[in-house]
Amino acid sequence: MPKVYAISISERKGTKKHNIETAEIKANHGIVNDAHAGDWHRQISFLAKESIEKMQNLGLKVKSGDFAENITTEGIELCKMKVGERLKINNIEFVISQIGKICHHRCAIYYQAGDCIMPKEGIFAVVKNDGKISVGDPIEKLPKDGFSAAIITLSDKGSKGEREDITGLKIKEYIEKNLATSFIRYEMIPDEKDILENMLVDFADLQQFDLIITNGSTGVSPRDIAPDVTKKVIEKELPGFSEAMRMKSFEKTPHALISRALCGIRRNSLIINLPGSPKGAMENLETIFPAIPHTIKKLQGDTEDCATN
Repeated sequence: MPKVYAISISERKGTKKHNIETAEIKANHGIVNDAHAGDWHRQISFLAKESIEKMQNLGLKVKSGDFAENITTEGIELCKMKVGERLKINNIEFVISQIGKICHHRCAIYYQAGDCIMPKEGIFAVVKNDGKISVGDPIEKLPKDGFSAAIITLSDKGSKGEREDITGLKIKEYIEKNLATSFIRYEMIPDEKDILENMLVDFADLQQFDLIITNGSTGVSPRDIAPDVTKKVIEKELPGFSEAMRMKSFEKTPHALISRALCGIRRNSLIINLPGSPKGAMENLETIFPAIPHTIKKLQGDTEDCATN
C-alpha cells in the first residue's frame, strides 16, 4: 500500500524545509504554517521517496524535504500521473494541478550532482477539504472526476497588471458551470510567441490537459499571435469549430471576418482560440460548446459512433 513517507514544511520562503510527524491541511490553501501554501495552483508539493533515492545513489547526502517538497510518498509513480487525477490521504483529496516545474535558478543540489529530480518528477496539487495527515498514512490514487481545462489570457497590459481580465474569468465561470471539471488552471501572459508556444506544448504534452482555451490576440494587429502559434503546435486542425464561431459572430458584426481564431488538437488536448472581448468570446464558446465534450472523448479513445438517429 502506498503511504506518506515524510512531511516537510518551512515557515518562510527561501529557507530549508524541516520534517514533522503530523500536518494540519486547510482546504484551498495547503499545509498550515507552510510558506508555500496559499490561494494558487501549487498548494502542496509531492515527491517520491524513490526519486530521492536516485539522487542518493549519485552520492548526495539528501533527505526528504531537501527538494522543497511537502509530502514524500512511497510506492507511487507520481510522475506518471495527469493533471486532474487525485490522491487521497485520511479522507483529504489532493487534485493534481501541475506535473514538474521550471526552475529559473539552479539550486545547490543541481551544482553538486549536475541534475535535480524535483523539476522532472515532483508534482503539485490543490487541496479539496480540511483534515490532518501523518507519516505512515496510506495513500489512495483516484482517477479524474471530470475534464481538466486550462485558460490562457493573452494581454500585454493585463500581464503587467494594467488591465483587468474580464474575458478569462467569464470563460472560467462558464466552464465551471457547464462542464464537469476536475481542475481548471488559469494563466495570463503577454502576446509573446515563445511564451505561448512553450505553454501550449507543456499543457498538452506534459500536463495533458483535456481542454486548452486561449483568449485574445486573434486579429490582424502586429501583436496578435495566438492563431500563428496554435497552427505551429497543433497536429490536426478542426476548421468546423472556427468556421462556426465566425459565422455566429458575423450575424452581429462584419468585423467577425477579421478573426483568425484557430482550433485543433495536439496529442489528446483540444486547443481553442477565442477572441479577447468578453461578448465575442462568450458567443463563440457557447456556439461550439456542445461539441467539446464529445470531441475530447473521441480524442481519448471513445469508440461511440458520432452519428445519431
